[in-house]
Formats: sequence, structure tokens, C-alpha cells
Amino acid sequence: MSEIGAMSEEATVERELKFATDDLAGLRERLPELEAERLGESGLEENRILDRDQELKQSGCILRVRTDRQGAWVTFKGPARFDGEVKVREEQQTRVEDPEALIRVLESLGYEVVRRYQKKREEWQLGGVTVALDHTPIGDFAEFEGEGAETVARRCGFEASHAERRNYLQLYDDHLREHPDSPPDMVFPN
Repeated sequence: MSEIGAMSEEATVERELKFATDDLAGLRERLPELEAERLGESGLEENRILDRDQELKQSGCILRVRTDRQGAWVTFKGPARFDGEVKVREEQQTRVEDPEALIRVLESLGYEVVRRYQKKREEWQLGGVTVALDHTPIGDFAEFEGEGAETVARRCGFEASHAERRNYLQLYDDHLREHPDSPPDMVFPN
């Protein structure tokens, strides 16, 4: 029997800014100058989105199972709202020992994996803000998450007014409309 251990017992509030960028290398070089601490090497993340008859999508919520080099997580994200340009949403997350068993449990409740997306993520910490450098099949992005996201983004050369409001699923939906021959999921070629 698999064990699901709690990462935290309460919901947190995610505060995030995301920017498309064509210079992840430049940002990576700038972060140590700002006294940011690198949290680890870049690693592949596999994200599977689950839904039941589009009920979560229609309510603006996301149920995600993520696997990365540190393990596996199940995350529920509530509907997004905006505080100025900063995306704010309730987030509940816990570590999962066996993501495949969890997906089978969720499937028995009527959920199914409806989308997949991958990214290669490298994380840094600057003050209380996590800076994520994301390489995806549709381009590169910098995410700033935490209470001072807007300030740290500005220090890194990004203006909040240029933040991307769409999540990766929405970005890929738009990509598919422009490139209908692309694969249905945002994954790297094998």
C-alpha cells in the first residue's frame, strides 16, 4: 500500500509572475550578482493534469500530479485572481510516494489525465522569492513566486506590466491554434 505524506497541513497562497524570455542564460548569470542562491541543477518536470468532465477547467481550478528529480507531488490550485499584475491563487500540495497509484485512485473516482506538459526547471532563491528558469517545448520563461515577486522580477529586469497571465496549459492551447500540427501535449520530442 502506498503512503501519501503531507507536505503541509494548510493551503498556501501562490503569488506568481511569469515572463517569456529569450535570455535565460543572461538571467542565470545575473542571479548570483543579486546574491540569489541556486537551489539545484536544471531537471525535467513531468506534469499530468487531471479533470472529470472538464469540471475543474470550467471552474478555473487545476489538479496536477508532478514528477521531478526531487520526487512526486499532487497539487490542487484554485481559481486565479490578480493583485495588480501578480497572479494569486490558493494552492494545496503534498508529496506523493507513488504517483502512478495516486493516478489510478483518481481515475477510479472519475478523473482522467487530460493533458501533459514538460519543462526543464532550474530554481533559485532570492529573499523569500523563488525564481524558476523554465525551458519548455514552446520557449523559455522566468517565474517569480513569493510575497516580493514583483520587486525581485524588477531587479532581474522584468516589468510586471509585461507579465504573462496565462498558465502553461493556456499558452500551449494558443500554440496549438497557431501550430495545429503540434503534438496534443506540451512535451519534448523523444
